[in-house]
Amino acid sequence: MKTSSTKYHGNGSSHGESSSSTTKTHRRRDSHEKSNYEEVGVIGNGAYGTVYKGRDLKNDGKFVAIKKIRIQNTEEGMPMSAIRETSLLKQLEKFEHPNIVRLLDVLHNQLTETEIRLLLVFEYIDQDLATYLERCSSPGLGPDRIRDLMLQLLNGVDFLHAHRIVHRDLKPQNILITSQGRLKLADFGLARIYSFHMQLTSVVVTLWYRAPEVLLQGQYATPVDLWSCGCILAELYNRRPLLCGQSDVEQLRKIFELIGLPSEEEWPENVSLPRESFRSRPPQPLEKYVPEIDPIGKDLLEKLLCFNPHRRISAREALNHRYFRDDIDSFRTSSSLSTSETDSFDTDGRSDTPVSK
Repeated sequence: MKTSSTKYHGNGSSHGESSSSTTKTHRRRDSHEKSNYEEVGVIGNGAYGTVYKGRDLKNDGKFVAIKKIRIQNTEEGMPMSAIRETSLLKQLEKFEHPNIVRLLDVLHNQLTETEIRLLLVFEYIDQDLATYLERCSSPGLGPDRIRDLMLQLLNGVDFLHAHRIVHRDLKPQNILITSQGRLKLADFGLARIYSFHMQLTSVVVTLWYRAPEVLLQGQYATPVDLWSCGCILAELYNRRPLLCGQSDVEQLRKIFELIGLPSEEEWPENVSLPRESFRSRPPQPLEKYVPEIDPIGKDLLEKLLCFNPHRRISAREALNHRYFRDDIDSFRTSSSLSTSETDSFDTDGRSDTPVSK
């Protein structure tokens, strides 16, 4: 699908404009002035908007990914929470973390009096982890490559958590793989912005990588991302999702079929479903679900898929797990990550401060 006639301006000051002036300015520039970005095709459509492949016309036509998100307007213009979220993401750019996708620009335009379209311009990477696994020939990824991908994944998650950012939607479709094999996290830190967008759509979001506390609609913090990492670790071995429920309740049932029904003491308070809603059952051997995993990898997976978020392993702790012991020193040497950038923020990479909803 070609959309090359659509062009956008990267105007850093646009957030300060009134709704009416933004509308007029956008239309005038689209009609009469040269734009910074030009769409050349659609990459994909998701629950959180449409992503386009585009060119940065001020940077030799370099390819970029342009994500469009529709959000509800307020009387004062764009919701302040959306401005805060995007500002925080831009601040992270100074670190140029090797496992975080680059956010190059943020701009918006007024669609109607009650609706704004937010445009996020990212570096262009043409393959996600889901596609990477689909293209992987039999018998699948080797153990060394799985360890390398998990090391990069946890490195990116640790960086986000050290900066008090919870991804909340880690899944293979939000994990990008460059042609050089570099793993990069995408779609992080945008949960509040997406909540505005979801008010305007009816698309169902994938539940397969969501932690029990999220499915139970309880309070949650950084440990939700480590549950997702556990689901992804299993998928790297199996090349298919670990647990595939079609509703919150069905997903929880599948989780408890695997890890067993938690005790009454572990069941969280003030959640959407009582413990009695589920049949009591013992935990199943993990190797039944992930036959190719070795005993050390199984130990890490068990710590990632721990029901109690306070006992679930943190990203920092996972990076120091013996599963990675032979790889971590060489990885840190080859990576552009400066550990001092994250160590100054948090001692263990964990934040148990609940996420506001």
